[in-house]
Amino acid sequence: MQRKFVNKVFVIEDDLVFGKVLQRALEQQGDSYDVHVFKSGREFFDNLHLNPDIVSIDFNLPDMTGLDILKRVKKYNEEIGTIILSGQDKVEVVLEAYRNGANSYIMKNEKAVVELTNTVKNLSSNVSLRKEVEVLREDILDRQKKYSTVVGESNGILKVLKLIQKVEKNDMLVLVTGENGTGKEVIANTIHYNSPRRRKPFVPVNVAAIPADLIESELFGHEKGAFTGASGRRIGKFEEANGGTIFLDEIGEMEIGLQAKLLRVLQEGTITRLGSNKEIKLDVRVLSATNKSLAERVRQGLFREDLYYRLQGFLIHLPPLRERGNDVVILAKHFLNDFCNRNKMPIKTLSRDTLTALMNHNWPGNVRELRAVVERSVLISDGQEIQEEDLIFSDSIF
Repeated sequence: MQRKFVNKVFVIEDDLVFGKVLQRALEQQGDSYDVHVFKSGREFFDNLHLNPDIVSIDFNLPDMTGLDILKRVKKYNEEIGTIILSGQDKVEVVLEAYRNGANSYIMKNEKAVVELTNTVKNLSSNVSLRKEVEVLREDILDRQKKYSTVVGESNGILKVLKLIQKVEKNDMLVLVTGENGTGKEVIANTIHYNSPRRRKPFVPVNVAAIPADLIESELFGHEKGAFTGASGRRIGKFEEANGGTIFLDEIGEMEIGLQAKLLRVLQEGTITRLGSNKEIKLDVRVLSATNKSLAERVRQGLFREDLYYRLQGFLIHLPPLRERGNDVVILAKHFLNDFCNRNKMPIKTLSRDTLTALMNHNWPGNVRELRAVVERSVLISDGQEIQEEDLIFSDSIF
């Protein structure tokens, strides 16, 4: 069930009668808003520590201008929604307000109350979404700070966080899909470390990276003499993960002959080492991931249909970075701070032109590419602020 948030709205208005009209209009929208009216900029700033979500600012106040208040509010917290209410209709004044971060500019006329109410409603939707993302992230990730890299507030990531929350406490099979570099192993990590198995091993296996003639031994282990070069017993990845979780990345690349053995493991909960007839009972949760369409692989005869349906117990799809909007900026700042902190370097910033260039890039390598570009730019940049010319995108290297 979606959480309901009460958003705090501050109204700065020296006309107390009009201020009360605005307050009453907002409060009549139900219990979604906690509205406070202040008659001056000074009174407002005395209460700014109460952290409003949305601020309506009268342009002409007795002690300071609306633009002065707007600039200070954005400097305090750029995520606060801001509305300018003004009798000024000069284009240069309106543009100046927007340049300084105003989310809306409303003329004081007979439509002002209705326009303000609608604008607050629209801003409130974004504020509530951001709050829900933060609450979900805290619920899911704060227990394991090491794996708090599910970063972003787009609708796609919010959906992923909700799905993680639904599946983290049980042992259902999970298939994570998405393009290369979208962070599928991060999702698997997050599910494991927020599950009852968190104190047991998490064992990742990249199926595509293991030669076909070694993959069976790698997964299930072998006995001494099972094949040429098998000089002793070896424990496979499934046994390593006993009690915990095994993550089979790029499952679509598994050779079809081995898929039958994996299906049996999933159905029976047992494995048999190469060179042995003894079945070993295991308690392992299986998470898997693919960057390919398994349905298409089934149609091509490259993937077993029964295994396909078995793996799709619970599906989580990670959207590509190009579909995640402002998450590009959020992730870039996250990677920048993380890299500087890990390497004990002064924290750098990203210029406005740099952020624009990052937003305009198509990101074929997704989040993995973004991290590489940001970290490379830190080393290339000579100043405290990273400029657009410091960015070297992966597709420009070749």
